[in-house]
Amino acid sequence: MKIRSLLLSACLVGITGCTTLGPDYAKPALATPDSWRVPVDRAAKISNLEWWKSFGDPVLENLVQEALAHNQDLRIAAARLLEYAARVDIARAGSYPQLGYGASVSRLQASRTTLNGVPEGVSRVGDDYLASLNVGWELDFWGRIARSTEASRAELLAAAYGRRSVILSVVSAVATGYLSLRSLDRQLEIARETLRRRAESLALFEERFHGGVVSELEVAQIRSEYQAAAVLIPTIERQIAQTENALSLLVGRYPGDIVRGKRVGELKLPQVPPDIPSEVLQRRPDILQAEQNLIAANARIGVARAAYFPRISLSGMLGLASADLSRLVKGASGIWNLGAAAGGSIFTGGEVEARVRLSEAVQQQALHAYIKTVQTAFVEVNDALAISRKDREILDATRRQVTALRSYARFARMRYDGGYVSYVEVLDAERGLFDAELEYTRREADVYAALVGVYKALGGGWLAGLEQQLNATDFADEEEKAARGKDRLTPGKTPPVPPAP
Repeated sequence: MKIRSLLLSACLVGITGCTTLGPDYAKPALATPDSWRVPVDRAAKISNLEWWKSFGDPVLENLVQEALAHNQDLRIAAARLLEYAARVDIARAGSYPQLGYGASVSRLQASRTTLNGVPEGVSRVGDDYLASLNVGWELDFWGRIARSTEASRAELLAAAYGRRSVILSVVSAVATGYLSLRSLDRQLEIARETLRRRAESLALFEERFHGGVVSELEVAQIRSEYQAAAVLIPTIERQIAQTENALSLLVGRYPGDIVRGKRVGELKLPQVPPDIPSEVLQRRPDILQAEQNLIAANARIGVARAAYFPRISLSGMLGLASADLSRLVKGASGIWNLGAAAGGSIFTGGEVEARVRLSEAVQQQALHAYIKTVQTAFVEVNDALAISRKDREILDATRRQVTALRSYARFARMRYDGGYVSYVEVLDAERGLFDAELEYTRREADVYAALVGVYKALGGGWLAGLEQQLNATDFADEEEKAARGKDRLTPGKTPPVPPAP
């Protein structure tokens, strides 16, 4: 009865009297700017918008949805989420009693010549049968299991926010790739139209040369410009093929053609909202992920410090043992034992202390990584706002340049027809116009791409709602869907994706 009372007392202490070692997590206090370096001019509420829809191109929307359903990086991130959910269950399992079973059958021969040997007339050969149930329970006095579970939960949340980062990157890459593709399509149109005009001019001047009206020098100059446009066409076609292949990979396909929608100039151009508060960055998935990594590293310090103290556990066994199988289930065959054990290290050559220092160093790395992530986020938002604003100014200037060069080319042609200048001036004007039109097309795509950069830098509150859609499409077959059912934070429950704060 005394043993039972002691064991019961130990159980109660293990349940109610545990001390959790290691520092409790406290969010680092960071002094952050209240505003951005770059002012913005016009208003639109886009912070929680599925922003790719604001461009007004159904083809782009379909590509994004296809990427969200089939992109392999997203599937890897979803599987990683399952991995870390299983790690939570593994860590938490240590806080529960562990029940096991055992059974054995053996045949042995004893000695007659030992002190307790088998006497004459008794067989030296015998059988032994054993069946048992075993229970063991580590009492988490020092919070080792609790801290380990805390760290695993934080790592699970970090994986969930890492998945958000992948979503953000995939959507941004699809949008940027599609804009680049439509820009290249327009550049190809300009190059082909220019080649057609230069082919007409070359044919005309060759005819005039044969008639003795123009010199061979003028024909050579026109032929040179024709070949310059001819060389550019396969270069652009190669870039189009590479961009289509990259987009195919993003949407989870093998290389192939990409359906086109609106031209770049036909897309809607949303405005960046004014007075964006710096608090909006709190929802950036990389910042949230870095903080969860810090929480996990902080909890691992407690796990390491627990090694200074003994592990205390309860154990018990209930079973049947007999030398005769037919008598195994008789009441007299019953056996049992109850026990408590404590074990720890006395001398490890400094290993325990080193592991504590290691966990503290990892925590410091995670802390500074978190601070750097926040600082980097401010840099990226300021950069994105500056690029978006200046790219629009550059586009306006390029538009005025194209208009001026069109007038220049028209007047140069008129002066040449009037006999005032040589054709060299016409070629110079048309060459400048050709280059400016290509540059304008590139700059036009840059403006939209810069807006994508702003959305990406702000993190996007739309991610939380989007993940609810993804939960239905992450896995293609029933086996994978069944695997998702095993992803638990609490017994029997599928873990929710953490909402945006």
